[in-house]
Amino acid sequence: MTRSLESYRDLFPVLREQLYLNHAGVAPTSLRAAEAVRGWMEDIVHHGIKHERGWEAHCERVRGLAARLINAEPGEIAFVRNTSHGLGLVAEGLDWKPGDEVVVASSLEYPSNVYPWLHLKDRGVTVREIQTPEGGVTPEAVAAALTPSTRLVAVSSVQFATGYRTDLDAVGALCERAGVLFCVDGIQSVGCIPVDVKKSRVHFLSADSHKWMLGIAGIGFLYVAKDVLPRLRPVLVGWRSTTDAWNFNRSHFELRPDAGKLEEGSAAYTGIYALGAALELLHEVGVDAISTRIRELLGQLETGLRGLGCDVGPAPEHRAGILTFLPPEGEARALGAWLAGREVALSVRRGRVRLSPHFYNLPEEMDRLVELVRTHRG
Repeated sequence: MTRSLESYRDLFPVLREQLYLNHAGVAPTSLRAAEAVRGWMEDIVHHGIKHERGWEAHCERVRGLAARLINAEPGEIAFVRNTSHGLGLVAEGLDWKPGDEVVVASSLEYPSNVYPWLHLKDRGVTVREIQTPEGGVTPEAVAAALTPSTRLVAVSSVQFATGYRTDLDAVGALCERAGVLFCVDGIQSVGCIPVDVKKSRVHFLSADSHKWMLGIAGIGFLYVAKDVLPRLRPVLVGWRSTTDAWNFNRSHFELRPDAGKLEEGSAAYTGIYALGAALELLHEVGVDAISTRIRELLGQLETGLRGLGCDVGPAPEHRAGILTFLPPEGEARALGAWLAGREVALSVRRGRVRLSPHFYNLPEEMDRLVELVRTHRG
C-alpha cells in the first residue's frame, strides 16, 4: 500500500510550531536524520573505533544514494562540505590558461556560483556576464554570451531569488555543441525536482544537503563526470586521495581514478550519516511524487495570492520549488517580518517574499498563508 505524503509529517516536529515554507533557505531535518547521527555518536561513545569499517561501508552506501538521485555513478561522487566547496574544487582544479573565459549570470546568481570564478582573475581568466532580463538563465542568453575563448558555463539549476528554473537539457546541449564545460549549482533543485546529469550533459554539479535534500548544513556532494575526472586536479590531497589509502606504513602517492581523489582526509561521519537518512527518505517518497506535490502547492499559492492582487512569479513553466510575490502595496520586507512574527518560515529575497514548500506541506497550509496575507492587508 502506498504511503500518503501527509503521513511523513510526524518526521518533522517543526511543523507543530511553524508553517514552514523556507526549504529554499534552510530546511528542517527529519527525526530519521537525527536518529542516524545519534546512532553513530552512540557507537563511537561506547565502542570507539571498533566499528570503523562499518562506518566506511555506510559512507559508500550513501555515495551510491547520492549518485542514484541525479543518475550518476558512485565513482563520480565526492563528499564536500557545501556547495561553495564543490564549486571551488572545480574552479581551482581546472588547468586554466590566460584568456580563458567563464560565462555566468553574475548579477543574478547566489555568490557561491560567482566568487569561485571571479577568484580566477589572477590566473588570467575573464568572467563574461549572461544577460538575464527575465530573472533567469535562458539557452538563448547563454548562446549570446559564448565566445571562442569560453571554457566553461556556470549556472544554477534554479535561481535562488527569483525561482526561475534553468533548462539544463537545452544549456547542456548548447555547451556540448560549443565544446565547453558545463558546471551546475544544483542546491535549489536536487531533492525538489528530477535531476539527470547524463541527460543534461552536465560535467560538474555541486549541492549540499540543508535545503531540498532535508539533510543538515556542512555536508553535500560534488558530481564530476567520469570523462572529465582526469582533467580536474585536486586542490588538496591527503591519505584518502590515494589508491592505497588505508596502508599507512608506506608512502605510495597515486591518486584515485574516481571522484574520491577530491576527499583528502577523514570522513565527516556525522554529516554523511544525516545525509544518508535524508537521501533514503527522498528515495522512499520518490522525487517525481515530491515534484508533483510541490508544483500543486505552488499552483494553489499562485491562485490565492493573485486573487489578492499580488504580483507572482515565476511563470509555471519556469518554476521548480520556489514562488515569489510582491503585495500590491509593495512592502515585501514589512510583510515578511509580519508573517515571521506569526510563525511562518519564509525568506525575502531582492525585494520579494519567497515561499518554498516541500512534499509534506498541506494544501490547507497554503490557504492559511494566503489568509494571513489577506489579514495583513486589512
